[in-house]
Amino acid sequence: MARVFVYGTLKKGQPNYKHMINTAKGLAKFQGRGRTVEKYPLVIAGKYNIPYMLNIPGTGHHVAGEIYSVDDQMLQFLDEFEGCPDMYQRTLMRIEVVEWEGKSGVGETQAAAEGVVECFVYSTTTYPPEWVGLPYYDSYDSSGQHGLSYVLRESR
Repeated sequence: MARVFVYGTLKKGQPNYKHMINTAKGLAKFQGRGRTVEKYPLVIAGKYNIPYMLNIPGTGHHVAGEIYSVDDQMLQFLDEFEGCPDMYQRTLMRIEVVEWEGKSGVGETQAAAEGVVECFVYSTTTYPPEWVGLPYYDSYDSSGQHGLSYVLRESR
């Protein structure tokens, strides 16, 4: 099992969460909520209003999201879904645990007690330079006050 941190449309209550609970795509077990230890720019960009975490450590905000434990099948699905490695790149990042639900063993408890876990995160280094000038968010909600509702793939 691998640990994945999601900050955008794959979170609970967001437009693509259905994929996280579709066991035909693999297993994803919610572990808790967290935020990036380092600051990153989280922007909403493109004509489909897609949330992107730009891989520029030290700039932006501590980005909030959810921590999942996923099996290899789900990790492979997420790689494909996220257009990895072209649109997003899957990298390890340090995530500060804000609220922990995972109780799957000593290692999990140890990590949660220390307050920081390593998770795979889909961020991007392949973006147009003007995205750096977009507003930065610390948390993503498709129906947030920004007014930039995400456009589902099936509606494009």
